[in-house]
Amino acid sequence: MGLLDSVLGAIGGGQQQANDPKALLIQAAIGMLTKQGGAGGAAGGLGGLLSAFEGAGLGQVAQSWISNGQNQAISPDQVQQALGGDKLQELAQAAGISPTDAAGHLSEILPGLVDKLTPHGEATAAPGGLDLGGLLGGLLGGNKQA
Repeated sequence: MGLLDSVLGAIGGGQQQANDPKALLIQAAIGMLTKQGGAGGAAGGLGGLLSAFEGAGLGQVAQSWISNGQNQAISPDQVQQALGGDKLQELAQAAGISPTDAAGHLSEILPGLVDKLTPHGEATAAPGGLDLGGLLGGLLGGNKQA
């Protein structure tokens, strides 16, 4: 069992990850946030997510997840607005749930996930790529300093 499987199992409260839609959605969201490019030349990864939120008028919400301090909440409708139907459908399909359920779960997951991806309050990636071990450790405990 890999590191990701172990962490997702722990996040799921010991449930079998393969049958846990929320754990599968977390895994799909991490995959989305760690991609460096997208279809049709669209920006991928964290930068692509931030661009999508800015384009939907939700840039300040997403910036709160990056900056040190309190993360602003986001509603499932806002997640749908920012991600669009295609990306939300893709994530929902990966988790085996409806897009509506995916939007609900992502509204809970994304603030903390982006927060952990940006431990120093900056959206820039570390040289050599994402420290997945550090990200997953951060999801299990510890917060940024305010």
